[in-house]
This record gives sequence, C-alpha cells and structure tokens, in this order.
Amino acid sequence: MKNTQMLQSISVVLCFLFLLGAVTTSCSSKKEQQLPTIGKSVALFDYFSYKGNDDFYIANPLLGEDYFYNPILPGWYSDPSICTNGRGDYFLVTSTFTYYPGVPIFHSRDLVNWKQIGHVLNRASQLVNMEGQNVSGGIFAPAISYNPNNKTYYMVTTNVGAGNFFVKTQDPFGEWSEPIMLPEVGGIDPSFFFDEDGKAYIVNNDEAPDNKPEYSGHRTIRIQEFDVKTDKTIGPRKILVNKGAQLEDKPIWIEGPHLYKMNGRYFLMSAEGGTGNWHSEVIFSGDSPMGKFLPWKNNPILTQRHLNSDRPNLVTCAGHADLIQAKEGDWWAVFLACRPINNQFENLGRETFLMPVKWSEDGFPYMTQEDDLVPMIVKRTGVKRDTTVTYGNFESIDNFDSHILDMSWMTLRTSASDLYSLSETPGYLTLKCADVNATEKKTPAFVCRRLQHHKFECTTRMLFDPSDDKEMAGMLLFKDETHQYFFCLSKTSENKYISLKQVGEKEQTLASDEIDANTNEVYLKLVSQGISYDFYYSIDGEKNWKLLCKDVDASYLSTAMAGGFTGTTIGLYATCK
Repeated sequence: MKNTQMLQSISVVLCFLFLLGAVTTSCSSKKEQQLPTIGKSVALFDYFSYKGNDDFYIANPLLGEDYFYNPILPGWYSDPSICTNGRGDYFLVTSTFTYYPGVPIFHSRDLVNWKQIGHVLNRASQLVNMEGQNVSGGIFAPAISYNPNNKTYYMVTTNVGAGNFFVKTQDPFGEWSEPIMLPEVGGIDPSFFFDEDGKAYIVNNDEAPDNKPEYSGHRTIRIQEFDVKTDKTIGPRKILVNKGAQLEDKPIWIEGPHLYKMNGRYFLMSAEGGTGNWHSEVIFSGDSPMGKFLPWKNNPILTQRHLNSDRPNLVTCAGHADLIQAKEGDWWAVFLACRPINNQFENLGRETFLMPVKWSEDGFPYMTQEDDLVPMIVKRTGVKRDTTVTYGNFESIDNFDSHILDMSWMTLRTSASDLYSLSETPGYLTLKCADVNATEKKTPAFVCRRLQHHKFECTTRMLFDPSDDKEMAGMLLFKDETHQYFFCLSKTSENKYISLKQVGEKEQTLASDEIDANTNEVYLKLVSQGISYDFYYSIDGEKNWKLLCKDVDASYLSTAMAGGFTGTTIGLYATCK
C-alpha cells in the first residue's frame, strides 16, 4: 500500500515537472528554435511584455483583502458608465474614440474585481465612418443601462462621424445588435432611463436654446420619451437644464447626463466645466422625468478643481460620473479622473475611478464636498480582492500563441485584419509594412495597448529584414497623429539602423545606431521613468542591452502638450510610407 502511494506521489511529481517543462519550453522554444522564414515586407513579433512599476503602489501596499486601488481601470478608460441587472451582476463600459474594437465591457460581481468580457462594438458595421476622423473623434461617452421590464441591456453612444445610436442585447457576454440610429437626438452623450412604470427616456447634451449660445460652452440637457417597442423616440423634446447648475457663474459644457430614481425622487446628474482641470459633477432633483429640475444648493457633488495643486498623489479632472446601487444596498460612483506624474503632466489619459456615495441630510447623493480628496485606496467591507485584478502594478506577456488577439489589443479605426496575422507564422504576430503612416487618419499596421502606469517597461523580439529604405518596423508610442515616438529598425542603401524618431508636424531622428547588415533579429526595450523614457536594444539574444537614447521627454505625448481625449498607447507597428 505504501509502495503504491509512493508510486502515485512520484507520478504526480513527474507529471507536474513535465507540465512545468512544457510551459517553460513553450515560453522559450521560439527563441531557441531556428528563425522562421521572414517574408518580404513583413515584420514578425515573437512576444510583447508590459510591466508596471509605479511608485505609489510600491510605497502603499494594500492593508487587507477588502481594499482596492484607484483607478480601478488605469489607463485611458474614460467616460465610464455602469449598470446592474439587480441579480448581482455589474457591467461597465468606457469610451474608445477611433480605436477598434469599440467600447470595452467589464463584468464584476462585487464592484472590486473586474474582468473584461469583450467589446460592445466589435464589427465594422457598428463602427462606421471612422476613417478620416482624428484619434479623439469616433465613439464618445457610451452609457449602459438595463431595462428590467424586457430584460434587455442597452448601450447608447455618439459616433462623431455618424450621429447618436444604440445597440442592445439580452446577453451582455455575447454579441450586441446592429446600430439603431436616433436621428431626433442631437448633440452628444445620450443616456437611457427606464422608469418603474415601464416608460423610457433619453437624456443628452445638446445645443443652446434656438442654437444661440450666449457664450462659449453654453449647452443644454434635453429629454425625450423613448418607445421600447418600436425603438424610436416619441413626443416632444424638452430642455431640462439650460447652461448648468449655477447660472451666475456662466457654467460651461454641461454633458454626460444620467437620470435616476432614488428614494422616490428623480435626480438628474451631469458633468460640468469641461473635461480638464475645471471638471466637476453636479446634480438636480425633480418630481418627474420631464422636470422641473432644480440644482442642489451644495453643488458640485464631485470635483478636485479648487484644491492645492501641490498636494501629494494628485488626482485631477474628476467628473463624468455614473451611480450604481449594490445588491447590499450601498451606493457607489464610477467616474473619470487623471493622475499627473509629479504634479506635472499625464500620459495615461482619463481613467476610471470608483468610490462610495454619501447622502446629505436633505437627501442628495455626493462623492466629495469642500476639501474631500478622491481616494487612491478604498475599502469595501465584505469583499475579497482576487489575485488577478485590473489595478496596481502588474505584468502581462503575450506570446502571440492564440489565433485571435487578446482583448487588451486595439487597432485604429478598423480591424486592420488585412494588415496583421496570427496564423501566417504561428506563434508570431505578423505585420505587413503597409502603405499607411500612423500620422494619417486611416488604418495603419499598428496593434497597440493602453499605457496604464507612469513607470513601466515594455519589451519585444522582432524579426525583420527591410527590403528598401522605406520599410520600417518596431515599437510605437502613439498619442495622436502628430505626437509619437517610433523605435524602429530600418535600412539605408546596404546598411541597417536602429533608430528613435520623434514624429510630429516634422519628423526628426533623435538617435540612430548602425548594426550589422545581416541582422534580422532584434530585441527592443522601453523603460519609462515617468517623466522620461529610455530606449534599449539587443542584437545578441538579450545577453547585452545597448542604450540607444536616454531621458527622452515623456511630456511630448501628454494631454497637456497634445490635447485630445485619449491617453497614450504603445504597440507594434510596420510601415513603408
């Protein structure tokens, strides 16, 4: 009996060692194997690694299993919207502008542990007229809602190039419908409200009355009833809010509205002040969805605009919120905010934060008042944090062994499926040297992911043999069409070079090293120090890393420098233009 148990134990150990060896081999086999054939005018990428290393997370470890970090979705997951089906499932969506696929959707059972389950807009027919729009065009401020009367989920949004539309499904883990346009709903930022009596409404940001603004940023919030059976708006459109919460201040850019019924009262909540440092959230109350709505005397209910800009762990631009009641009865808010590095600038874009909602004595919800800070660490009692979460310092490695791209990857404007392949050379991402440049408002051969940390490290192994002096491939840091860093391998005459190019209105080469003309295999590494970038390469299998360029200005890719609504992405790129 003992011998049998011993043999079983040995078998288990041997099996484990075999599996461990198999896993280890799968991770390193491509490096050790003979190089695959490198086709003409293509670049092969063996893997891509991303590792966050932000100081805040290192210096402030979470104290218990029921704590979590803000932002819950770091990187430019902006304009968050959230809903629940009332059965303990929560779904969250964010903007994607002209990136493809559109509108990532996350699921949680406890508001703390989130997992991406797909994209709401994952077909070309749902993302029309993207070409020709700059990177900050496209899909604005998606709003997700659940209608318990027909057990259907709705996502309504603005496509800057096509108008307002919605899609729907009864299975948010699966596919969503084709777009249903809302031609009567102008402006931007539409949102559904499904009332207890079965009626439905759409609220949105719209033009000033009679399209005659009294000042720049003068907008309105309007409402119209929606017929669930015909999927069309009905009845008159009505202005609920003109200008904003405090008219004497000439409020600007009231937008991102949401309508709720809480504790027997109707509340209209909207962002105000623009999406920069003056951003805020304000709230109004009324007796019916069609108004009249009056502002709360203590607005705004969320902002950081008046606080000392020298405070540690600066959080700015807080606003564009959505509220949710958890199954336990407590209320929470998701909203966007930014985290400038060293109180200077940020490259991460507007990120998704989560914090508890408080209630005033006169029955209004709020997140901050006076000098309240948006917390970077939050506790949700009774919830256990998983080992794999969306926040904090984390590392991800994609070996490109799947036949489809991971959900974290994106392309610009279309699927770019004709420009990349995961099957042409199995185990590698193959990119064609497309006759499209990332400075154009088209679809380049660029597969990218969000930056999610100020300090991070990215590495890739590339196999590439440029056939002429136009072909280039490598790693691209992309903020918009005129703010990029391209870390690439190229060819001039019979010589090959590893270069770093700053792409803008004019392109300039910041550094360039000549390498052996027979070199087809290079490793590229980017190390971010937060306010600057260091670029390294290796041509001997990572045995020795050579510094190409150090202390490259990261602020060149910041919103402060470039403007726009997105954060910076990083990815793999090939071009012949």
